[in-house]
Amino acid sequence: MSPKKHSSILDFYDIEAPYVTEFRRLLHNMYDGRSNGELKTVMLTSAMLSEGKSTICSFLAITAALKKGMKTLIIDSDLRRPTINKIFQLKPKAGLKEILVEGYNPRDAISTTSVDKLDVLTAGGYCENPSEVFDADAMGTLFDELKFYYDLILIDAAPLLPVSDPMLLASKVDGTLLVVKAGATQKEVVRRAVEILNPRQNSVIGVAFNNMNHSLPYYYDYGYYQYEYKDNRKKSAKSISRPDKMQPRKIK
Repeated sequence: MSPKKHSSILDFYDIEAPYVTEFRRLLHNMYDGRSNGELKTVMLTSAMLSEGKSTICSFLAITAALKKGMKTLIIDSDLRRPTINKIFQLKPKAGLKEILVEGYNPRDAISTTSVDKLDVLTAGGYCENPSEVFDADAMGTLFDELKFYYDLILIDAAPLLPVSDPMLLASKVDGTLLVVKAGATQKEVVRRAVEILNPRQNSVIGVAFNNMNHSLPYYYDYGYYQYEYKDNRKKSAKSISRPDKMQPRKIK
């Protein structure tokens, strides 16, 4: 049976599926051998578009909460083309944009999910000039505040080559995970992305090869979210509700 077009990613997560084992392994590798510092804020980025970083970020967060019992938060820091709200099918509400621009209380902007210990901070409302709004120092302050409440904070960042946001953000997180679309992304492109991140100055913890065996649910494959990297949302987007009154659905 083909999946519903507008279902939440939670409806596709199968705790018995082989890919969940891979995400558990990825979590283990992220923390393995780290004795010289904490790893609470991890930025996920990619070199180019449509490499599946938002999907990897979401499945990794669900696995951390469900299988590891970690209090986990996803932050969508891509103000140009936010995706996390679509993946989790969250109702519009104040998010990162409102925190950075209006001084909105971060705790009031966080949405709960039907997964115990998993929360989401969406990108928020329409942002006319993302490059002017994005403030790395303010993001660092936000991370420091939220670390008190969460064991793991995963930041879904924009791709590296089209914009500079993730490069600025890399120094504000404890680690960076580079997502690469297996069999598609050219070596030169990946090499350039690594050069931009500059592993000697930033905490690059590794590379995640995405969907090598095409085992992830088709609907959440990276190909579904192909787009030109520009903000195509309209100013007349859905209104922002405060606070969110959505009733989260339970995983069956």
